[in-house]
Amino acid sequence: MTREEVFEGLKEVISVIRPSTDLTNVNMDTELVRELGIDSLSMVILALAVEEKFGMRFDGQPAFSKVGDVCDYVVKATA
Repeated sequence: MTREEVFEGLKEVISVIRPSTDLTNVNMDTELVRELGIDSLSMVILALAVEEKFGMRFDGQPAFSKVGDVCDYVVKATA
């Protein structure tokens, strides 16, 4: 799975968790907390949704700061 494929899937997940998010402004450098308003509970929900969508598991508590960080992790975990 490519980074771009993961990015498109991640945007789908974000649209469910944060329905008011304008996805046209989301890119690999978008900050999860500051720009998307992902708090600690939303981060857990995001992690669970990503695991389900991509059929993988996070090792421990995920601590990502940007959308690209999540994409990179998923690409490596699904390789």
